[in-house]
Amino acid sequence: MKKSTYEKRAKIANDVMNYIYKYIDTDINIDDLSIELNVSKFHLHRIFKDEFGKNIYESIKSIRLEKAANLLITNKYSTITDIAKMTGYSSQTSFLRAFKERFLMTPKMWKNGGYKEYSNKIVEKISSTNESIDFSKMEPSIVKMPEINGYYIRHKGYDKSIKKTWQKLQTWIYTNDIKEYKQMALHHDNPIITPLEDCQYIAIVVLENEEQLKDLSLPTLIIPKGIYAKFSLKGKYGDVIKLIQWVYHTWLIQSGYETTPSPSYTIYQKNHFLSDDEEFILDYYLPIKYV
Repeated sequence: MKKSTYEKRAKIANDVMNYIYKYIDTDINIDDLSIELNVSKFHLHRIFKDEFGKNIYESIKSIRLEKAANLLITNKYSTITDIAKMTGYSSQTSFLRAFKERFLMTPKMWKNGGYKEYSNKIVEKISSTNESIDFSKMEPSIVKMPEINGYYIRHKGYDKSIKKTWQKLQTWIYTNDIKEYKQMALHHDNPIITPLEDCQYIAIVVLENEEQLKDLSLPTLIIPKGIYAKFSLKGKYGDVIKLIQWVYHTWLIQSGYETTPSPSYTIYQKNHFLSDDEEFILDYYLPIKYV
């Protein structure tokens, strides 16, 4: 495949994903989307599946249910019917059926503590130790982040094999002799809700200044600007997912904020997938809105 064709396809797939996040609370019409992107519906589906490994409708359903699962915990004043509407479901019945099929419990059971049991099972799989971390004294800063443009490699799965993807990205950095850059990870899926093997993790390099690149083989994506709660952490593999669990299940509930459908992301000062001692220093950014 030509480089220009690959980049064009990657851009289309990312545009579709961004569109889904933006309009997740509406009845998303793929016909309208294909007209807006000037691509046939058939090609739209094929390009998206090649890039993300699942079709557009599966992604829409997954993102809706992930948003609903978060809102059921954090939005104390909304009924289950309200949350069904807020996540684009036309009827409560279809929402209840989809939610139960996905999480093996009703929204009410989830809201009443089932989410803790569900996420604990996921966290146990990836955590290197059973030790809990005391996050109670952690205070995030609320920041307004600009739009960020980066070069990326997409990785399916949330596990130690992410290291190979970072090594590939590091090779690209060395090939281009890039001196000033940031390393980021975009979490298209919430790893405490989505099965680890299905999580979309995107390793990103953001150039401090657009240099003359020798190797243009990587596609680019844009992370939208927004308001985020920024959490700073040092640790080892397995500690990030514990932080994410605490952020969603403790801090967010007590904070008076809600998260938005936009993905959360990490900016590394030190990347444990590339450091010899396997330790990280990072900032985790959770998209929030005032309610």
